[in-house]
Amino acid sequence: MANAKYYGTGRRKKSVARVYLVPGTGKITINKRDIDDYLGLETLKVVVRQPLVATNTTDKFDVIVNVHGGGYTGQAGAIRHGIARALLEADADYRPVLKSAGFLTRDPRMKERKKYGLKAARRAPQFSKR
Repeated sequence: MANAKYYGTGRRKKSVARVYLVPGTGKITINKRDIDDYLGLETLKVVVRQPLVATNTTDKFDVIVNVHGGGYTGQAGAIRHGIARALLEADADYRPVLKSAGFLTRDPRMKERKKYGLKAARRAPQFSKR
């Protein structure tokens, strides 16, 4: 594991995260900023750390992430997906744990397209009897 660098791509909604796992102490860096600076909500930090907690590798790897697109929630989901994929590359024995927790599944839910005659995907124009 000397000088190893494991890569995983994670996606969620419009967000794409490029995740690198490097052997280290458990420091998470997102877009060259610490996780505490980048993500405000504690729940999002928990979401990002879920694959590491599930595989007991919280203090074995440093996580370096480049993420763009979408909002903070989508980005956190993308990072989680990328970390899970990178962990698989690091050790294939983690697969059953990550698979059963659902971290390897790409969330297919996307924004619904706007339809003509409507103001949004399903929002109709205001109705007035007269």
